[in-house]
Amino acid sequence: QVQLVESGGGLVQAGGSLRLSCAASGRIFRPNTMAWYRQAPGQQRELVASITSSAITNYADSVKGRFTISRDNARNTVSLQMDSVKPEDTAVYYCYIRITYSYWGQGTQVTVSS
Repeated sequence: QVQLVESGGGLVQAGGSLRLSCAASGRIFRPNTMAWYRQAPGQQRELVASITSSAITNYADSVKGRFTISRDNARNTVSLQMDSVKPEDTAVYYCYIRITYSYWGQGTQVTVSS
C-alpha cells in the first residue's frame, strides 16, 4: 500500500507563486511516475504535470512556462512550483503516483484571486 500526503495549498493573488509538496510512503518501487492533477468545480480532473523516476517531465499546455515539477527519489517526494498563477488555476490539486497500481492523495485546495 502507498500513501500520499500533500501540503502547500492556499490562497494566492494572481501573478503570485505557490509551491505544493507531496510525500509518498509505503511500498514504493522504481521506475514510477509521479504527477499533479487538478480538478476545478464542475470540471473533469486533468493532468497538470508529470515526472518519471528518470526525471522526464510532461506539462499541460496551460501551465507550460509557469509551473515546474520536480522530485526527490531518495525521499519519495514530488513538488510543484507554481509561478505567475492565474484565476483559472483555481482547483483542488491532487498528488498521484503510478507504480504497478495508481494511488492518489487527498487533495489540496489552491485558490487564485484576481
